[in-house]
Amino acid sequence: MNIREESLKKHYEWNGKIEVISRVKVNTSEDLSLAYTPGVAEPCLEINKDYEKSFELTRRNNLVAVVTDGTAVLGLGDIGPEAGMPVMEGKCALFKEFADVDAFPICVRSKDVDEIVRTIYLISGSFGGINLEDISAPRCFEIERKLKEICDIPVFHDDQHGTAVVVAAALINALKVAGKTMDSIKVVVNGAGSAGIAITKHLLNLGVKNVTMVDRFGIICEGMEELNSEQAYMATITNKEHMKGTLADAMKGADMFLGVSAPNIVTKEMVASMAEKPIVFAMANPTPEIMPDLAKEAGAAVVGTGRSDFPNQINNVLAFPGIFRGALDCRAKEINEEMKIAASYAIAGLVSDEDISSEYILPNALDKRIGKAVAQAVTEAAKKSGAAK
Repeated sequence: MNIREESLKKHYEWNGKIEVISRVKVNTSEDLSLAYTPGVAEPCLEINKDYEKSFELTRRNNLVAVVTDGTAVLGLGDIGPEAGMPVMEGKCALFKEFADVDAFPICVRSKDVDEIVRTIYLISGSFGGINLEDISAPRCFEIERKLKEICDIPVFHDDQHGTAVVVAAALINALKVAGKTMDSIKVVVNGAGSAGIAITKHLLNLGVKNVTMVDRFGIICEGMEELNSEQAYMATITNKEHMKGTLADAMKGADMFLGVSAPNIVTKEMVASMAEKPIVFAMANPTPEIMPDLAKEAGAAVVGTGRSDFPNQINNVLAFPGIFRGALDCRAKEINEEMKIAASYAIAGLVSDEDISSEYILPNALDKRIGKAVAQAVTEAAKKSGAAK
């Protein structure tokens, strides 16, 4: 039985991966009076007088909504909100297991941006944070932007920012292996969807100067008619050389290739055309843009993928539990760029300089240090940047 068949069998057995557990015991009449009526009226009145008390007198302080519309679930595409529920439940389980954050799946039956935004805003008073998940581009950008404008709790699209944080952590250590610096490398990002755009922005914030983005219609440059609004903006801050052409053209002389695109679209010849000791992060799942063995044969110094059966798995679980743990701990009003940068360096720092190698640039996803280290770094960054309440 392969992993997918075994997982399906387990899902039938589990009948759901999360459940609600009471934090109070109700064994006596006094217990009932304290947990519910008449005693519960007192905390209600306190919150009525001071909204901020809702974070002290309820579980809101540790509760995240994991929200999807089901339009971009894993690599399965638009399969609908209910079909996305197993992924949302899995995300909630990871929140709890890796950072002791309570999370609840919310699957919204709408593809209308304003309707989704309104729905999430209306229920946001029950939560301490919003984790957007598996929402297709470019709608995901607008949904996140509008929610950030009206919500007083952190809103975080993990497909964008969680991926960006972990990619950056991997790059920080890969550069040590390759003997290169952030501000001197030429980076090619293939795939200008939500993840590719967020990763590019994050790398620029970390100090990368030269990024060229590529999509199915070629190298992205200003004036292209095929670009959506987000891609058009990215064209103004990338491709400083004003290159045109194909992915193969973009990769010539590049120090790093990052793929968040499609399987088997990079050849050994393309990797061989890159600069000396290139870094290749081929993250298409389940089949990467180029298999690690082929990339190494072509001269890659470091190879990372999204798969757990190869070294250097670039996995969002390294980031999102600790990021939310840190944001909740300091009552952050947002998850800003400083907090994301701090998370990247915290993850990278868990691999010591003595241990870094071409096949070990990120800690193992099951490393129990990760959630705490990321949370501490995020909390400190939130305080320094003014995001912490």
